[in-house]
Amino acid sequence: MGSATAPTSSNALCFSDGLPSTGLPCHVEISPNGLTVRFDDGNGLRELNLPFRVLSVSAGGLNHDQLVVRWGTAPSMQRVYLKDSSLITSFRSAAPPELMKELDVTAAAVRRTRSRNRTAWGIAAATIGALIVGIWFSMDLLVGWAVNRIPLDWERRIGEAAFEDFLVQHPALKDGPAVAAVKEISERLSDHIPGNPYTFKIAVVESEIVNAFALPGGYVVVFTALLQQAENGEEVAGVLSHELNHVLERHALQRIVKQLGLVTVVGIIVGDQQGLVRVMKQIGVELLSLKFGRNQETEADVTGLQLLHRSRIDPSGMVTFFKRLNKNERGGVEWLSTHPMSAGRAQRLEAEIARLPRTAAEPFTFKWNTIQDALRPVAVRG
Repeated sequence: MGSATAPTSSNALCFSDGLPSTGLPCHVEISPNGLTVRFDDGNGLRELNLPFRVLSVSAGGLNHDQLVVRWGTAPSMQRVYLKDSSLITSFRSAAPPELMKELDVTAAAVRRTRSRNRTAWGIAAATIGALIVGIWFSMDLLVGWAVNRIPLDWERRIGEAAFEDFLVQHPALKDGPAVAAVKEISERLSDHIPGNPYTFKIAVVESEIVNAFALPGGYVVVFTALLQQAENGEEVAGVLSHELNHVLERHALQRIVKQLGLVTVVGIIVGDQQGLVRVMKQIGVELLSLKFGRNQETEADVTGLQLLHRSRIDPSGMVTFFKRLNKNERGGVEWLSTHPMSAGRAQRLEAEIARLPRTAAEPFTFKWNTIQDALRPVAVRG
């Protein structure tokens, strides 16, 4: 070992007795004759000149991407780890044939190890992916199981809290032709729901937004602008039947539980329903703008059409109203932002209607022009 005249930046890591167990940064230079290793061990800068004939090599590092150069004999074996690719290339270029054989054996071992690692990581990634997909698809089963464990009384209290909070800011109409018409439509529909566990409460709220939405527990809000856009009571019945079936299928609970996550779902499964109610009350605002999934919308469409048919209400009103809004008001209707009506969906509804047995529709007792006259502003009516 000799003494060096000036410190140099490190490009390798040295290990030896007397050096830190984590290695000591050092600087390595390659010459035609061997290596020059310089490091500062705390007692000054040291220099080692190592001819190739005393060296042996192997692969090292976590990813086998480093060249380990060894010299000496046990138990005082010393080694330096070369990670810099240009330094490793220089070493290969300068190494004698006998050392090159070791390098070739080492490179082959590295390739085998990396191949095994890639295979192992591929299997691990595929396994993790399969688990994620399995959890994703089983999530609906877990959500359904959790929702089925929520008593109707809890569901009612959740929806009631959001419903009352909304009506504080948006008071409902107390009476009038529009309220009476919505009441007649909703009662007609409710009377034909077999085993209906809900007592529906429907509020008509004055608003220029074309919208209607359902909350858990049987609470529904209809805006007057939606009534003004409808051309007859059958179209309003189509909207109400759709919303009532969101309630009957407990779609709002499913969406909220799914958004709360798997941990909460598991909590519900083991009986922590009061904890769920506390969380859901905190996100009551989100209930008012809840977007249902495609499968939920399809389910509400189909069951809604069936309910209209049982109630002897022309089910085509649902399709004509949705299609007209989608055509004339695309991008500007609140209802469509949460219940998008695609062309394919409209075609599916029309196909469902064609499959229903033909029955004679029974008209409502109200006159629709009377409803719309009552909803027009006083200045327009006058």
